[in-house]
Amino acid sequence: MNHPHPHRRQALAALLALAPLLGAAPVALASDAYPTKPITLVMPFPPGGSFDPIFRAFAEAAARDLGQPIVMMHKPGAGGITGPASVAMMSEADGYTVAVMHNSVIRAPLTQKVNWDPLRDFSYLGSLFGLTTAIAVAADAPWKNLAELLADAKKRPGEISYGNVGAISVNRIVGERLARANGTRFNMIPFKGGGEAWTSLIGRQLDVYADPGFGPQAKGGKVRLLASFTDKRLQRFPEVPTAKELGHDFVIESPVGLVAPKNLDPKIAARLGAAFRKAATDPGYLAQLELFDMQPAVTTGEAYAAYARAQFEREQKMLAEIGFKPE
Repeated sequence: MNHPHPHRRQALAALLALAPLLGAAPVALASDAYPTKPITLVMPFPPGGSFDPIFRAFAEAAARDLGQPIVMMHKPGAGGITGPASVAMMSEADGYTVAVMHNSVIRAPLTQKVNWDPLRDFSYLGSLFGLTTAIAVAADAPWKNLAELLADAKKRPGEISYGNVGAISVNRIVGERLARANGTRFNMIPFKGGGEAWTSLIGRQLDVYADPGFGPQAKGGKVRLLASFTDKRLQRFPEVPTAKELGHDFVIESPVGLVAPKNLDPKIAARLGAAFRKAATDPGYLAQLELFDMQPAVTTGEAYAAYARAQFEREQKMLAEIGFKPE
């Protein structure tokens, strides 16, 4: 019986040892070379609101670091839930689709029937900034302060229209709670996006609007701010009191971040997370945040996922407080 030469045996053993590595090489190279094509950024609201210029500046900064364009794709609907929901239902995560995430998406299963889970069906990449909400009325509206608005609402319960984006946003919930705490109610009007809501407010088709993105309208003298739902007065609007200091203990904390479909390759998630955190320091992007009075709040993907889990529990309690029943 002929036995292979010792040198041949060594070569064969070496090839057998390398075989699994050779098979895995294309996968390793795929994540190492990422990205090799443009990345789609799913925007949950229609064009024209505050998110557009903010994320346009952010996408340009992140694209410079990643070496590939980031293309914004608007998928509005259901109060900003449709776009992220489409990403949650994707069967594969390749790192080329990312969605803007916000608290209404975390809240969705508590308010309606959905076939996806915000805590399990996303790869969280990190939060970027916090939404700042203020109560705004048209510059020529009759109410000069929050006390006057609430007194009028108490005389005419359900007659004063109060707008926000989405049928069950946190701003709607807090508006409901504010009215209840003061013995009245508003006529809640949901809008698809901030652009049409601001137009309605300034045109006096809407009485009150309480959502982010008020900076340009307030600085331009088109709207009057009655109060902010922040812990401290806004730096750019030091004359505007907080609802809290006026005796209404409501503070809205509402981070906005980025997610990808579930099971994203950890290497790709790390690459995206690092690029996004770097982009969050870009001067052009920070200038847009300041223009719209958003507060930088940058976290890792792990921290954002932990926040989402805790927020889901807080939302359950808030909805129970206003007696909300799911659809």
